[in-house]
Amino acid sequence: MKRLPIYCAVAATVAIVGSAFAAGHGGNPAVKARQSQMQLYQFNVGVLFGMAKGDIDYDAGAASAAAGNLAALSQLSQRGYWVPGTSSEDLPGETRALPALWADGSKAGEIGASLAEAAVALDAVAGDGKDAMTAALGPIGQACAACHKDYRQSQ
Repeated sequence: MKRLPIYCAVAATVAIVGSAFAAGHGGNPAVKARQSQMQLYQFNVGVLFGMAKGDIDYDAGAASAAAGNLAALSQLSQRGYWVPGTSSEDLPGETRALPALWADGSKAGEIGASLAEAAVALDAVAGDGKDAMTAALGPIGQACAACHKDYRQSQ
């Protein structure tokens, strides 16, 4: 029982030091969250497009898993990722998201919804053969390209 205050003090110190380190070295948490999600999209799309192009042998289980991951990712709430004040103008060098994403008339939400719809459709057929998977990949690529074209800064 005498050690409980010591443990609490150590835990509090670790939490404070860890938070200070993360704030100084981690970047904006909203940007990091959306970039992490985009990396997961990219990994799974890479598997599927690799199979479609013949760079990776088609495997129904792997295709289903990657498509299932895309569908699940597309259903996550991204409300806290895409917050005003986190554009490439606000945080130069930290993000490539253009301010147009938050402008009146932005179609980013519609594109995101079409990506989610396409991901669910792909998930339904990815394990049914390479041809079915490849056909369902088209709308995924279109949604990604549309959003990146208008709302992502080129390198």
